[in-house]
Amino acid sequence: MIDLHTHTTFSDGTDTPTELVNKALASGISVLAITDHDSISGWNEATAALRPGLSLVPGAEISCQTADGVSVHVLGLLFDPNHQELMNTLEKTRDNRIGRMEKIITRINEAGIDISMSDVLEQLSEGATLGRPHLADALVKKGVVASRDEAFSKMLHNNSKYYVSHYSPSPELAIELIKQAGGVAVIAHPMASHRGRVISDETFGSIINAGLDGIEIDHRDHNPDEKKALINLAKSFDLVMTGASDYHGNGKLNILGEYTTNPEQWEKLESKANKRRVITA
Repeated sequence: MIDLHTHTTFSDGTDTPTELVNKALASGISVLAITDHDSISGWNEATAALRPGLSLVPGAEISCQTADGVSVHVLGLLFDPNHQELMNTLEKTRDNRIGRMEKIITRINEAGIDISMSDVLEQLSEGATLGRPHLADALVKKGVVASRDEAFSKMLHNNSKYYVSHYSPSPELAIELIKQAGGVAVIAHPMASHRGRVISDETFGSIINAGLDGIEIDHRDHNPDEKKALINLAKSFDLVMTGASDYHGNGKLNILGEYTTNPEQWEKLESKANKRRVITA
């Protein structure tokens, strides 16, 4: 099994990279991508935890925003971590998340809910990328909601009155930097309409023209009609079709390996990188 989209405690997952690797091995996964939000900090620990039977695909899920304000996530895989401009962009995105979180907390406080930045930071592992899931965990701890899922469905979704956007590169820029760094670019869950607005056909065309390599089609946030439309789009532009769990650990319904990528599609995707960067034990 090939799972190309997972998260650890270095962003908003609840498993350490070591725990994630062990769970992947136990689940029968043979190829695992670690794609923390705007961060490559978990790569070293995951590499050290590898054992025969599992190959690691180093990557990151890059937070992007279109010109008309739609949130887009691009999975960058197999890129050179020494590409300075890409690393600088990831760092700028991470740093901007602090100011964003403060604004969200202010809005929640104005609604009479007692939550503080210190409450949120208590949920953040050392070196992790700050995000709304950490606020969700803080709200659970304070008894405001019962779970992460409830926090997002009631308070933290993109259409919420508490929502605040943050600096993000355009998806076109992210793809350009990933390609410059020798990697491959896959758009994550592009049709997940319940998360908020989805990208327009015009924007999708612009992203494809920027050098997009693949589309994440099999994902729990896509319904059958959305999957069918994405399959047709991928075939029309000869894009790789991937599937992945988007696993975050505890607090989300996603199960490791619940959606996977066909080995032939993975081979096609890997061949588009300028160098073999898959890590084995």
